[in-house]
Amino acid sequence: MAIFAKGKIEAYCGPPELGAEDDLEAVICDFIKHARKTLDIAVQEIDNEVIAQAILDASCKGIRVRVFIEQDYLIADSLPRKSKSRSKAALAAFKKKQWQDHSRNKKSNRDILAAMLRCGVDVKADLNPKIFHQKFIIRDYQRGRSLSSKSAVLTGSTNFTVTGCHKNLNHTVIFNSARIASIYSDEFNELVEGTFGAINQRKSPNTSTVNLSGVPVRIRFSPDDSPELEVVKQMLKTKRWLYFAIFTFSGSSGIDDAMIMLRRAGIRIRGVLDSGQGKKAWAATKWLHDKGIDVFLSSHKKMPGLGKLHHKLMVIDSNI
Repeated sequence: MAIFAKGKIEAYCGPPELGAEDDLEAVICDFIKHARKTLDIAVQEIDNEVIAQAILDASCKGIRVRVFIEQDYLIADSLPRKSKSRSKAALAAFKKKQWQDHSRNKKSNRDILAAMLRCGVDVKADLNPKIFHQKFIIRDYQRGRSLSSKSAVLTGSTNFTVTGCHKNLNHTVIFNSARIASIYSDEFNELVEGTFGAINQRKSPNTSTVNLSGVPVRIRFSPDDSPELEVVKQMLKTKRWLYFAIFTFSGSSGIDDAMIMLRRAGIRIRGVLDSGQGKKAWAATKWLHDKGIDVFLSSHKKMPGLGKLHHKLMVIDSNI
């Protein structure tokens, strides 16, 4: 755990199973347990029953809980097909398939969804065919009624899954700030109203910088706020070195072009990618390596038990 900005920013890296310092599952549960009034949760997937239990407990304490998740992780392998046989046994077997979940694939996700609905959690799923990839929780923030001393946001690379918390290298960041919470709240409301992305109804882009005890923080959402452009803008401030740890890094993204330009200017650049993603034909790995950038791939031999390197991190001159 690292604390910045007089306690307004907390950073965690996990999991302990792979030698990291922080138990991200415990961090997420603790954040949820300290809610007083509201929790707005936007996450790609929930299959971790420990985290799900914390959500259920919050709802049962009277906390208003809203959840927005990716619907792809709730679908069984296949829908039951009616038997051609008209026998009573065949019809009974078909009815059983209709009412009972026999698919092992993502069953825990569906069990958790059912439990949340039973406990009064307001759950919505993203029906867009493209993947919903957010991972954040807004705690105790309501428009016009901010609990300023308690409002906070938890975000980072960690999915609320067993793998995400215990097998993948991930990070989690907590912002103890009502202003940051308000920015995330706008995004969450767009999600539940279906007005994000191409049909965004926001009158102006999110361009603000929030000062947290001397630390400038900028929040950018994709695709509305052109986060790739923001990443490149920050990269161009590099004076000495740039390090990165990224799960997926595709070629011809603009970011790789900026790295190559910085390398030509004498900037030291080193990074590590997930081996599964970094070996893909579309990955920037070889392209960057051929231009003199030190690019490494995660190693399961050197780190037994590793699932994926799932970080989305970049450090510039120890300042950004």
